[in-house]
Amino acid sequence: PRSILQWNVGSHRDISHESLSLFRLLEPQIEILVLGTGDKVERLHPTTLKQMRECGIAVEVQDTANACATFNFLMNERRVVAAGLIPP
Repeated sequence: PRSILQWNVGSHRDISHESLSLFRLLEPQIEILVLGTGDKVERLHPTTLKQMRECGIAVEVQDTANACATFNFLMNERRVVAAGLIPP
């Protein structure tokens, strides 16, 4: 619940089903993955998002500043959430 892990992603172009495997392995299973894609919201491949939904994980894609705020809000609601953040 309170872990920090290094995610080997340099830009939104590196986000794939494989790079998101880390989040599918977490215990307890997360409900929501908040992705911060840097200075601006970047579109991810629809197949990647669909694959995460099929695993039972909702994905919210935002710029990193808003992703941090969303993550903190969801944590305060005691949701099982994780964040993948690319620095702006």
